Amino acid sequence: MYVGSPEAVAQEIAAHLTALGANRFDLKYGMGGLEDESLMTNIELYATRVIPRARELPAQRPGAHA
Repeated sequence: MYVGSPEAVAQEIAAHLTALGANRFDLKYGMGGLEDESLMTNIELYATRVIPRARELPAQRPGAHA
């Protein structure tokens, strides 16, 4: 489960991708009880802030191949 600010979530995702040697991350939303407006806000933040930042982070690590 990834919880926190867009920056914190992006860092967690990037760290796990790096640790696993993965180059793909799929997210499944399953949040019962969350209002539609809140869910849409979360999806928008994921698309506009988390994904771009998670893509930047591995390239910024020492020894990373861009």
